[in-house]
Amino acid sequence: MEQGRAHQQLRPPYTSTASAAAPSAAAPDRVPGQARARRARDEQQSAVQVPGGQSRAEQARGEHTHCESPVPRVVVQRHSVRGQILDALRAALVDGELLPGQVYSAPVLGARFGVSATPVREAMQQLAIEGAVEVVPNRGFRVAERGPHELAELAEVRALIEVPVMLRLARTVDQARWTALRPLADATVAAAAVGDRASYAESDRAFHRAVLALSGNQQLVMVADDLHRRSQWPLGHNPATRRADLLADAVEHTALLDALIAEDLPVVQSLVREHFAGADR
Repeated sequence: MEQGRAHQQLRPPYTSTASAAAPSAAAPDRVPGQARARRARDEQQSAVQVPGGQSRAEQARGEHTHCESPVPRVVVQRHSVRGQILDALRAALVDGELLPGQVYSAPVLGARFGVSATPVREAMQQLAIEGAVEVVPNRGFRVAERGPHELAELAEVRALIEVPVMLRLARTVDQARWTALRPLADATVAAAAVGDRASYAESDRAFHRAVLALSGNQQLVMVADDLHRRSQWPLGHNPATRRADLLADAVEHTALLDALIAEDLPVVQSLVREHFAGADR
């Protein structure tokens, strides 16, 4: 009997899962205080909340609760190389550096701008959507050759959209809001005076966007701006717009703004129609 009890004391305490999980009164924990502390620590760790509102124990079981909050997503801001290349290509088109009818490859243009061919190709795809270039399979992109007829069509569509809106705004917008647009009109004159075609193209669109934005119709602004941009691509026989034409267009901006501030509706109507009639220069 004494040997039997001695033999039982040498058996490891983890002989079975049942005995380890629920020790009986006949085999009490040799260190009750340590066991209780260990169980409390395990329960505390299981109750620790993790992102999403679940405890570690629930996460381990694959459970989730209906009241859990979503894990906040981190938005990574990256500088757009594609956007920079797109702006540079648009400026090159307006300036006549990319000639109508010529084919340009993405790798060659990428080397010119110091980037890989990928952002150039993506930017060129956008220009193809805008009608500025055409895709040439296995070669690159050809700058579109546009004629006076296409330019006149664009001017007509722009006039149908913008002229009624401008005339309505002339009757409803107060002088202070027109006066606030003076810097934009002056910017077109400054760009035209030095023959900076790319800057003029951007300032020209900025002025028209600001005028149309007074209508409160953002869809109108976007559609009109897209048509305006298309009208700025150079013609096949005249890659670069002449400085004299830029100046004439810029002067019309300032004259129109002066008439709007003075609330001279007959002059406004005349200038608006003349401005779009000359948009196909």
